[in-house]
Amino acid sequence: MIPENIYDNCKILLVEDEETLAIGLEYNLKEEGYVVKWAKNGKEAIEFYESEKFDLVILDIMLPYINGFEIAERIRSSDPKLPILMLTAKTEKADRIKGFEKGADDYVTKPFHLDELLLRVKGMLKRKSWYTNASEKQPVYNFGDNEINFENLKCKCGVNEIRLTQLEAMLIKYLIEKEGEIVSRKELLENIWHLNPDIETRTVDIFIARLRKYFEPDPSNPIYIKSIRGAGYTFSSVKS
Repeated sequence: MIPENIYDNCKILLVEDEETLAIGLEYNLKEEGYVVKWAKNGKEAIEFYESEKFDLVILDIMLPYINGFEIAERIRSSDPKLPILMLTAKTEKADRIKGFEKGADDYVTKPFHLDELLLRVKGMLKRKSWYTNASEKQPVYNFGDNEINFENLKCKCGVNEIRLTQLEAMLIKYLIEKEGEIVSRKELLENIWHLNPDIETRTVDIFIARLRKYFEPDPSNPIYIKSIRGAGYTFSSVKS
């Protein structure tokens, strides 16, 4: 059980160059009890990030000086656990995938409903709190040629070493804890993303594909994270 007061005074870095939108977001986030620091361009975002501590970043892609992709990449190189929500007018699948590759945990496409953005912010902060507690119970997990350290998010995948984002780690941990069970997209959206499962999104599929790329010997023929047609996914730590 996660207490509601985990959201009180959480500090958010809002990176948005559209002044009207940013002022509205800043006001509504503060009304929800968050502390907000507004960066108007990429340079300010990096300066604020390097000089202060934040609980979450809301990050536009198209920014003056330094774009959102580069900012996300810089943040991830030093802090793999800081939640990043991409806020963008870009709707192409390739742009969403690039955002995830650079370290974004989720995205909202402009124009968006304020309630949806606030729910996603709340869900991301809730995930952060849940993960902190869950990772203490089983800090290291091995399967096949893979080893996952849930405390520092570093993984050994055969001869390769990678670092997961916190959301990637949460997703694989959830599947591990449900080993042998069929886990639906609806369940993952509700329990990992804390989103309404009726929302049309390919986010789950994109993240499953990323996990397979990391941990499967042949991602096109998975042996650990399998799809069950029309039902969802199932994890097995034993090759099958």
